[in-house]
Amino acid sequence: MTIKPLLEQSSRIALAAFLHDLGKFAERAKIPVNQETLDVNKQLYCPHRKKFTDDKGWFSHVHAAYTGLAMDLIEESMPELTGADFAPFGSWKTQDVDDSFINAAAKHHKPETFLQWIIATADRVASGFDREEFEQYNQADEGTSTGKNHYTARQLPLFEQIRLNSDSQQQYAYRYPLKPLSPNSIFPVKAANCEGNDDKSAQDEYLKLWQSFTDALKLMPKSHRNNWSLWLDHFETVWGVYTQAIPSATAFNIRPDVSLYDHSRVAAALATALWRYHHEFKRTDAEAAKDLKDQEESWTENKFLLIQGDFFGIQDFIFASGGETNKRAAKLLRGRSFYVSLLSECAALKVLDALDLPSTSQVINAAGKFMIVAANTPAIVEKLQEVQQELDSWFLAHSWGQAGVGLAWTEASCNDFRRNSDNRDVGVAPTVGATPTSRLKTASPYQQLIKKLFDQLDIIKNQRFNLCANTAAPIIFNDFLDGFDNDKGVCKIDGRSPAKILLNNDIWISELANDQINTGTWLAKAERERILITRKSLGMDTALKIPIFGYHISFAENEDGQGKFGEQVKNGNLLRAWDFSLPKSADQALWNGYARRTINAYIPLFDDKAQAEAALGKYAGEDKLVLEDAKTLNHIACEDQTLQDNHQWQGISALSTLKGDVDNLGTIFQNGLGDDTSFSKTAALSRQINNFFTVYLPWLCQSDDQYRNTYTVFAGGDDFFLIGPWLSQIKLASKIRQAFQDYVASNPEVHFSAGISTTKPGLPIGQLGDMAETALEQAKGHNPKDEMLAPKNAVTCFNQPMFWDEFTALETRRSRLQELSQDNSLSTGYVYGLLTLIDMAEKVGERPENALWHSYFAYRTVRMLERNKQLDKDQRKRRQAELAEEIANAGIIRHGGNYRVALFCHLYQQR
Repeated sequence: MTIKPLLEQSSRIALAAFLHDLGKFAERAKIPVNQETLDVNKQLYCPHRKKFTDDKGWFSHVHAAYTGLAMDLIEESMPELTGADFAPFGSWKTQDVDDSFINAAAKHHKPETFLQWIIATADRVASGFDREEFEQYNQADEGTSTGKNHYTARQLPLFEQIRLNSDSQQQYAYRYPLKPLSPNSIFPVKAANCEGNDDKSAQDEYLKLWQSFTDALKLMPKSHRNNWSLWLDHFETVWGVYTQAIPSATAFNIRPDVSLYDHSRVAAALATALWRYHHEFKRTDAEAAKDLKDQEESWTENKFLLIQGDFFGIQDFIFASGGETNKRAAKLLRGRSFYVSLLSECAALKVLDALDLPSTSQVINAAGKFMIVAANTPAIVEKLQEVQQELDSWFLAHSWGQAGVGLAWTEASCNDFRRNSDNRDVGVAPTVGATPTSRLKTASPYQQLIKKLFDQLDIIKNQRFNLCANTAAPIIFNDFLDGFDNDKGVCKIDGRSPAKILLNNDIWISELANDQINTGTWLAKAERERILITRKSLGMDTALKIPIFGYHISFAENEDGQGKFGEQVKNGNLLRAWDFSLPKSADQALWNGYARRTINAYIPLFDDKAQAEAALGKYAGEDKLVLEDAKTLNHIACEDQTLQDNHQWQGISALSTLKGDVDNLGTIFQNGLGDDTSFSKTAALSRQINNFFTVYLPWLCQSDDQYRNTYTVFAGGDDFFLIGPWLSQIKLASKIRQAFQDYVASNPEVHFSAGISTTKPGLPIGQLGDMAETALEQAKGHNPKDEMLAPKNAVTCFNQPMFWDEFTALETRRSRLQELSQDNSLSTGYVYGLLTLIDMAEKVGERPENALWHSYFAYRTVRMLERNKQLDKDQRKRRQAELAEEIANAGIIRHGGNYRVALFCHLYQQR
């Protein structure tokens, strides 16, 4: 095995584009520099401006001069940059070599050669600039629409700007703090809390971040520097961690709402594809540079291929069940969910690998969907067709057509990425005051491209496996017969695959089910938080038996402890090494020296507290667990019980499944930011939505004792599926909703809906999934009598769909009912009787006698209080009024049928 030269060359182009704005980070940090060297760099890399002909003028965009200086400071952590072969560049950093790496990266504001124009063009396309607008930007002074300069400006949240149903003005009240990626730092804060006017203080913040970044680079394994694409995958993670809150653009009166990370990764993907297009058509000379500069025909040519991947059938794959599924439900669900993420990651890797593209060419990656930017050439299309066939073959062999990954590709030109209006604010944003309709009248070229991409995804969802082909059905049937053993039968886990492995001398299962169970087991081991993906097996005990699309997957401990992967890096066998550990603290940077994939999720373990409660009989009748075992769903169902003074556990043993997803996501991406949106903004929005569910949500579950028994089936992209103790999950739903509102800068037009289904433990996992999906559909379809209110932004609980504000208010009612029950010794019969009164109150219009519900309530309450002989007449009267105000007025009259939620919660806690 050898590392492919074309992949190495593509990786160098990607890195040059990734680092083109490295100088912004360094210059804002005011890193120590040699003034003479800086002056030379200004001459080379910065545009020179003057107001009058006899004026000496000055250099603008000084960050370009710092790009070269900053590269020297991080050189020791980068791949080998010297040697005879540094193609396609002439050298690493020889400044008098026109097509040196450093010149290509730093000359993006005054490009001359072909490779310099590749990086410069990608920079402009990523921002949605056309030629005229970029020239204006290139001549602009520093300064943002928020009145801050490039030191003091902090990044604006895109979420705050989304408008779907209103014409409210943009306030720009929130900013992202200048901190590395962590569960806390991904949340915006009020501008006054992180943005000031003092340049020195702002520069000190940048310097602290810069020093952390350069220290973090040293954590990458030195041996991985021998493999450009492997190293680049690590670098993208560390770059993203430390630049995710740095505003990319701070001149031209621009809104600083795209991070340096999101802009640079999109620029890297575009630059790689653009270079590959010209390389494959042998158009890399001075004439090609001139064409890129002129933009006439060059920018109308469809040079890009936007490749989308979509994992379909995820829920069928996760919830496939056989006779023995429930006994191993916890580990199996976690293993399957992680396996789905692995399949999606490996499918994207298969495309990148086949096309000789680095990981940076993948600009979107969330919840089974990905987007890769490639060159639009016949050879690329032919390889994509081959990859689709290979993906189909794998899924037909292992999931029997129940799941798969579909690929679609769309041609695009540089002009297709243009936006309509500039991203400047003159007093207010260009779209302020516009109605949703007016914002959609003239869709920008990029908006039209987004619509085309969404339409393309819809097509591939309905063309799975090319099932109209004559050979599809026989392939499935023959594969099944070839692998079927009558003695072993069908897999007892998934209920459909040929059984091949005897599990624990107990049941026969398929190889795939065995891999999924092992995955669930290994995920519970804290020392195994890294995945190695190789072309050939490493022979490790913790490796999946079935290669995924030809790749071998191994779960590994710390490399230093293993000490045997250096050679695998050098010979090209090791393709990826991913860290999937969960956050260790709320503020710690999410960087451990390796490329990070947020594909893990929190699962509750049997800890010291659970062991002590088990000794008190909490889990009576359940299987015994040892410390650090993953809790079973039966154990989790007991976790909302409370120990009473009589040493008995009170409350039902039950589970709640909580399923939710972001509302109107397609509309948000297509129209939420108006015609001002760009490719970089789309990538940023996708990443940020995904971060809420893959970074914050697992941290919330593991850090808050109230939710630590939550089992994450899946969470990522725009949706989540959780299982946990019944009442804790109901409370968690409100917590997630409030956190999400904080996350989207309190924008009322960005929200999610959720469904909660409460059941006894022991139901088939497929049924749990179906019930949660039904509850979510109820919430999504909730439409009150007031048709002026938009549907969605709702939750279903105990079959009652309602808006979130209503649901939150019911938590107050539940707590108040609990207090009144304790004060007045409300009997279970009394509370159950309230359910009948709710039925009557809801149907007053159907039967006149139902209007007497209030009288019945008063009568039952008086009789109940009369039984308490310790109360005098005035006390009974006062308590009757108190109960009437809380239950009849604040409860039944105010909330109607939704008050059942408070009653059910109260009743189930008393059993």
